[in-house]
Amino acid sequence: MSDETPSRRLALVGNPNSGKTTLFNALTGLRQKVGNYPGVTVEKKEGRLTVGETEVTLIDLPGVYSLSARSLDERITRDVVLGRQTDTPPPEGILAIADASNLERNLYLVTQVMELGRPVWLALNMMDLAEAKGLVFDLDRLSQGLGIPVVPIVASKGIGLETLRRKLVGPLPAVPTRQWRLPQVIEAEVSALAEQLRQRQWTTEAAAEGEAIRLLLNEPAEDDTPPPADIQAAVAAARERLEAMGIEWWSAEAEGRYGWIQTLCRAAIQQPGQFQRTTSDRIDAIVTHRLWGPVLFAGLMLFIFQSIFTWAQVPMDAIGWMMDRLGAFVRERLPAGELNDLVVDGVIAGVGAVVTFLPQILILTLFIALLEDTGYMARAAFIMDRLMRRVGLSGKSFIPLLGSFACAIPGITATRTIENAKDRLVTILIAPLMSCSARLPVYALMIGACFPADRRLWGVFSLPGVVLFAMYALGILAALAMGWLFKKTLIRGASPPLILELPPYRLPSPRTVLLTMFSAGGQFLYRAGTVILAISIVLWFLATHPRSVTLSRDYAAERAAAAQAAGEMSGEEAADRLQALERLEKAERRERSFIGQAGKLIEPVIAPLGFNWKIGVGIISAFAAREVFVGTLAIVYGIGDDEDAAGNRALHAALQADRHADGRPVFSPLVAVSVMVFFVLAMQCMSTLAVAWRETNGWRWPAVMFAYMTVLAYVGSLLVYQGGRWLGFGQ
Repeated sequence: MSDETPSRRLALVGNPNSGKTTLFNALTGLRQKVGNYPGVTVEKKEGRLTVGETEVTLIDLPGVYSLSARSLDERITRDVVLGRQTDTPPPEGILAIADASNLERNLYLVTQVMELGRPVWLALNMMDLAEAKGLVFDLDRLSQGLGIPVVPIVASKGIGLETLRRKLVGPLPAVPTRQWRLPQVIEAEVSALAEQLRQRQWTTEAAAEGEAIRLLLNEPAEDDTPPPADIQAAVAAARERLEAMGIEWWSAEAEGRYGWIQTLCRAAIQQPGQFQRTTSDRIDAIVTHRLWGPVLFAGLMLFIFQSIFTWAQVPMDAIGWMMDRLGAFVRERLPAGELNDLVVDGVIAGVGAVVTFLPQILILTLFIALLEDTGYMARAAFIMDRLMRRVGLSGKSFIPLLGSFACAIPGITATRTIENAKDRLVTILIAPLMSCSARLPVYALMIGACFPADRRLWGVFSLPGVVLFAMYALGILAALAMGWLFKKTLIRGASPPLILELPPYRLPSPRTVLLTMFSAGGQFLYRAGTVILAISIVLWFLATHPRSVTLSRDYAAERAAAAQAAGEMSGEEAADRLQALERLEKAERRERSFIGQAGKLIEPVIAPLGFNWKIGVGIISAFAAREVFVGTLAIVYGIGDDEDAAGNRALHAALQADRHADGRPVFSPLVAVSVMVFFVLAMQCMSTLAVAWRETNGWRWPAVMFAYMTVLAYVGSLLVYQGGRWLGFGQ
């Protein structure tokens, strides 16, 4: 942004499910920057839009229902707008968004936003849904009553956005004044406290009255930054005076705001003569049904996992083919030697084996984005509430857990919307048990290598899809079981009631869905190009050194003998003999390498799980990032050495061909299930532990998380493998 370009900085504020993300994406497109606010793991998202010669920076603040600062989201929203958040300049104005079909509820937050001392615009979203309910708006009366500009829009369809853009770069509207009133006695206390705030300059002069209302009529969160000591004393004294007069100050704000909002809405909105049963109501009669709701939810999940395998195979094969061609191209161009081996066998083989699974990541992200954008995610929480309450949590905890299917990091940060501190902590501890997208490459590798794709159950579902569904179901059941255990032991607490808004169903925004997929794919490729690349280089070195080792056989002499005897056999037989000797030598060299020695060291510990040293090396490397397991096996099995490699199919073939000394397959279906169960239950993500540390303000609970999940993974795999052998499976 040049110094000559006119610019403006605005904040976007609204309730959850008001279409805030859709509006943000529609206004800013790909011109977005995502990070975290300093010191907290709350997502900080900024985007830019240009209208004429003016460039607007839009700050997408967390979706909240109020500014009482009881949760981390509410506190961040308040502090950013008031300029209290480190490294985040205060906005010049606020763009508030409200759901027109539920305006009374949404206006509670809007009236609080209007008291922050900033110019405010109101985007009245989902006008199509409001009209479908028979609501007729007098927008002029609504705008006059609020004292701010009101722009009707349908963000998902782009309706009204051009008018909104012009408003945002036009003259700043006047800072609104408070229209609603409290009882006279409380008003006097608010005025006195506001004057004291102005004198102390603890808040801006324009926002002093709103700040006085928040301090006086709301109980602060325990971890919120307290006001100066004299302000705290003034608040306590004012409350004592009100209580002495028998005034219930704690309910005054809600009563005052909602009373005024209802009066305004009755004047500005014409309601239908009788209740109209909406399409959402009719769909919910089935979707949230006591019996059919869970059945539909389970069927939907099974369909998603089935689709991940069915739809992704062609693009996965295409990526595998391209990585194979890239490896061949580089091998021909670079001179023979260690650099050639490093690039082909280390970088391309290790990173390429992981990148192959990008289509499955995108498909999973697609379905999660569709569930969120259509409004079904809230229904899933409602459906699961009955089950969640049995483990001491509420359906509200299921939303972060369901979000953890994509990644546990945003799942953990989503727990900040849970008001109960104990429920929030338990949800953080069990969120990593949900099978995130980083586990998907491991599942896909094991299933693709050990379960035939053409095998079907009941003539309908493919065996790979059912196995994948079982892994995700195991993660859910394990999370619920551990949640129950934590609530009964370390973190005791009552089961809270579920208070959850069910937004109306709406068609998903293609733009929003595509941006979500783009973001997920970008993060996956970023990890492949940084963490996985670095680990692949280290693993290649460990798998190929030391160069000088004592082998059990003289392979050079055997190859020479085979070459001399080539005249006594066909050309194909001679070539096969030489290739077999070369593979045996490479396998023995890897077994005697640094990585092989490390694997042999831990093999006695993991052998009861059905794992050999190669799997053990993969598991150790995967503690940095789960998907590294795939690249590790590609390096250990020397897939980059194979001139006929074809992406993940070559790795499948290598796993299928591997045998123990007694001829048993290393990767039987039972071993594959044991590996997947370990990955379902193990804590193999350093980034997740780091986020848990920041969310819980210490290492105590992340340490508990790592310890219990590691033990759970070992015991779970042990029971699967030994139980399967006892029952006669898998050999």
